[in-house]
Amino acid sequence: MSRIATTFKTLQSQGRKALIPYVTAGFPFADITPELMHGMVEAGADVIELGVPFSDPMADGPVIQKAGEAALALGIGMKQVLAIVAAFRQKDATTPVVLMGYANPVERYDLVHGKRAFIRDASAAGVDGLLVVDYPPEECEDFAAELKAADIDLIFLLAPTSTSERMAQVARIATGYVYYVSLKGVTGAGHLDTEAVGQMIPRIREHVGIPVGVGFGIRDARTAQAVGSAADAVVIGTKIIQLIDGQPREKVVPAVREFLAGIREALDALPAATPKNAAGR
Repeated sequence: MSRIATTFKTLQSQGRKALIPYVTAGFPFADITPELMHGMVEAGADVIELGVPFSDPMADGPVIQKAGEAALALGIGMKQVLAIVAAFRQKDATTPVVLMGYANPVERYDLVHGKRAFIRDASAAGVDGLLVVDYPPEECEDFAAELKAADIDLIFLLAPTSTSERMAQVARIATGYVYYVSLKGVTGAGHLDTEAVGQMIPRIREHVGIPVGVGFGIRDARTAQAVGSAADAVVIGTKIIQLIDGQPREKVVPAVREFLAGIREALDALPAATPKNAAGR
């Protein structure tokens, strides 16, 4: 059982929801990310999504785009991202880490280092999951199987526009959890309609038997709690990037720790989920 599956199984047995913060690797300082990841865990994060900087991030809004550009300017590429995960693993062997990004850095890594070098090196570094925004499920079944053989989950996005057919396609391949994009647009865009999210989650669960996380538009404890009442996990990214952008180095980790502690408290205040309505049933 993967670290992601183990984490969700433990949370579900406790009737709790997963908190999944996102941060762009190497932002706002090239060497601060492992420390920031540890701070997130101390504040109650259950899984960490680590953004792989890329020059053309089609699903990211201006806040995360800017963070990615800054990280690229500091020399952060896939090789450095894997080194960050390995450094985090020196002190934390249990918290799952998911890389979120695009096909280009993954495929370029293999071109430079050899066929399937990415899977080999990601596994060695301690990566638990991979979310490649521009990998549709029908085109990566072999890749998903090779990742699974290395105990790495392949995570897919679902959107408000996803059809039942698309959900079924994702369900056949996805492991770990699925990420429901709650808004039509890029990260940080629009207003989160928590009622619409609550209506969509049961539809997704008709097709998907693994946990459902929700992201895009969650900015505070109130929206996190509203989403957490329906989903198995809440994913927060843009707000964290906004919090740390422009902060002096010594304030980056405390700012994120304080923010996430409030989100964790709000999620833990939700009524405990019962086995009947918990995912993975």
